[in-house]
Amino acid sequence: TRGQGRGGRFAFPDWAYKPESSPGSRQIQLWHFILELLQKEEYQGVIAWQGDYGEFVIKDPDEVARLWGIRKCKPHMNYDKLSRALRYYYNKRILHKTKGKRFTYKFNFSKVVLVNYPFNARQSWGGGFQTPFWGPSPPSHTQTSP
Repeated sequence: TRGQGRGGRFAFPDWAYKPESSPGSRQIQLWHFILELLQKEEYQGVIAWQGDYGEFVIKDPDEVARLWGIRKCKPHMNYDKLSRALRYYYNKRILHKTKGKRFTYKFNFSKVVLVNYPFNARQSWGGGFQTPFWGPSPPSHTQTSP
């Protein structure tokens, strides 16, 4: 894994660090753009990890939409259009809306890895498959003896 986020809480596997595509490039997908924003300190007031493992909240939906519009050279981008694009990922099980929490979504990272990086996921984590972790760590499932 590369780099740590604030306080060493986040670890990003190598595949999450694809070089940023040039503005207007159609190469980048929205889910990857969101990961880019989440890993940059300067966007903590706009979008941030929260709650459960993989969960994030869009604190300023209009600003996230504006940034996405700049990146894709689509000046009329707004949150309605961006949220429609996010819903496209629901059926693919890449992410889903968190029930009862406004502007809050959760990544299914194992699906993101397997769908988008089927061959080099093992290489990126040193040969053994591990689930990547972003945001707060997932709960451990240790058993205790009676």
